[in-house]
Amino acid sequence: MKRIGSSRIGLLVCALALPGALGACKKNKASLQTQDSTDKHAIPSVEAGKFNAAFVYVGPVGDGGWTYAQNQGRVYLEQKLPDVHTAYVESVAEGADAEQVIRALARKGFDLIVTTSFGFMDPTEAVAKEFPKAKFVHISGYKKNDTNFGNAFGAMEQMKYLAGMIAGARAKADGAPRLGYIAPYPIPEVIRLGNALMLGAKQTCPECTMEIRWMNSWFDPGKEQEAAESMFVAGADVVITGADTTGPVVVAGQKNKWAIGYDSSNACDVDKAHCLTAPYWNWGVFYVDTVNQMRAGTWKPSSWYGEASTGLLGLKGFEEGATPAAGVPESVVPLVRVKLGEMKAGKLTRFDLFAGPLKDNQGKTVLPEGKRMTQADLEGLAGCTVCMNWLAEGIVGQIPAK
Repeated sequence: MKRIGSSRIGLLVCALALPGALGACKKNKASLQTQDSTDKHAIPSVEAGKFNAAFVYVGPVGDGGWTYAQNQGRVYLEQKLPDVHTAYVESVAEGADAEQVIRALARKGFDLIVTTSFGFMDPTEAVAKEFPKAKFVHISGYKKNDTNFGNAFGAMEQMKYLAGMIAGARAKADGAPRLGYIAPYPIPEVIRLGNALMLGAKQTCPECTMEIRWMNSWFDPGKEQEAAESMFVAGADVVITGADTTGPVVVAGQKNKWAIGYDSSNACDVDKAHCLTAPYWNWGVFYVDTVNQMRAGTWKPSSWYGEASTGLLGLKGFEEGATPAAGVPESVVPLVRVKLGEMKAGKLTRFDLFAGPLKDNQGKTVLPEGKRMTQADLEGLAGCTVCMNWLAEGIVGQIPAK
């Protein structure tokens, strides 16, 4: 995963940000403008006597999606562990800019540097080699070393599967079995989540199809809104976003249609009447555990991949004691609750979701009955045999050629 952003886009997205994120937008507006004019990022300092953790974000903290959720995890870490000091640098472009920021943070003396976009992976690896005393964790990638550089992600495919069930049930109830999926990049993560959506939708709406639109961006408010609008005009009943802003939810309200948000537990706040749910991240639980291990001297670099049972993942409206959105058909609520309970208990894993028989959208069997995909398959890693380079049966579209 994740993500691409710029300071100009950071200012734009504040118009779409969630109510809870507007303060962050206002607070950081001046600094974003300064960064835009100077093309430089202000690098925070460490606090003496504390464990210091720095976070590198691809978007602004007020995006209402991915970076907002990451920053909530940072805040949670600082609240739970008062002797930990945290800081962040937002709207950092992937590539050379990211490497400069990561290196500058390491020079400042941060004990832990967390980089939160897929395109930050190689820069993080390079800087980790230069600063062996610092520790680095990259979110969404797959590279690591044996000393000071690990990676982490989670089985969001579980929540996407449940979201697909909800979308399918809504479309079936409306007699309009067409869904839309806003897909950022043609990489295994995005393909995997889209396939999980379709597999879930087929459980409640066997006749449903899902159009896919590629953004070639994680974070582009204008493109995300345009994609949602065009799919609604083409007949989609529910649009599900895989990108970073709440724009598609806003468009759903304007069109009197339905949307499913992503990344943040507050993603539906921009239009609760038309947002069915939102799969979201609880990164704080991972960050607290990681820092505790580092301070205890027990942390070892790994490729951590959290399922629903870890508390990393959530589904809006289906938390304990919560009430699903009014647009969610009553018939699907108990079905989702049962499967979510099984996921939290570790009885329904990501491998159970991607078990054969599975066909692609060309009718070809990609996984026979009785077989399951491996982690390498799900992530499209070296050694995969059923690599995540196919679209599930029912998806309308194709994976762009590289």
